[in-house]
Amino acid sequence: MNNICVIFDLDGTLVDSEGLGNQAFLDLLPQLNDSLETLTERYRGQKLSSIMIDLENRLGLTLQDSFEQQYRQRVAELFACDLQPMPGVLDMLATLNASKCIASSGPLAKIRQTLEVSGLAAYFADNLFSSYEIGSWKPDPGLFQYAAKAMGFVPDQCAVIEDSKVGVEAALAAGMTPLCYVQTGVTNSYQAAGHVVFDDMSQLPQLLEQFANTIQFNR
Repeated sequence: MNNICVIFDLDGTLVDSEGLGNQAFLDLLPQLNDSLETLTERYRGQKLSSIMIDLENRLGLTLQDSFEQQYRQRVAELFACDLQPMPGVLDMLATLNASKCIASSGPLAKIRQTLEVSGLAAYFADNLFSSYEIGSWKPDPGLFQYAAKAMGFVPDQCAVIEDSKVGVEAALAAGMTPLCYVQTGVTNSYQAAGHVVFDDMSQLPQLLEQFANTIQFNR
């Protein structure tokens, strides 16, 4: 599969971090009445600044200037204790024979910590791309476009592995093929939207092989 590039989202796709990230909001904002599941679905894939604005509007308050730092510190603590790769990810990456990278909305330091804690760092080396480095956040296509160019591929050679609606929209806007990971038991809004959806990481190599064969056939 040397004719394709696999661009992975990180949070909620390779690592089971969405719940931990939203638990940090509940820990820091006791006036939040949402369940963890409701928060996770509401904010899946969104950038932190947008989430903070929404929280301010919903709670009728102004978050302190120090809130982002406090939030990131709490997330780092939760990750250090509890972060795990998604089921089947380690086996999938060990057998995946294709160029691959990470394209995440999180800061580069968070990406690196996440990969180290979850045991995934060796699979990606320095092929890490952050919205904070590029200045483009999903659903804008800029991050994926930048990652593809840096990896040496054109958009139609790229499969994007995503778990969020904004990520899927960004992939489509970039001219790439989204493959939507939906964790078993999790409901999301694009399961019936006509995209390729899978719930088991062991299925991904076969889906990517099909994608690579399609690319080869069409060239």
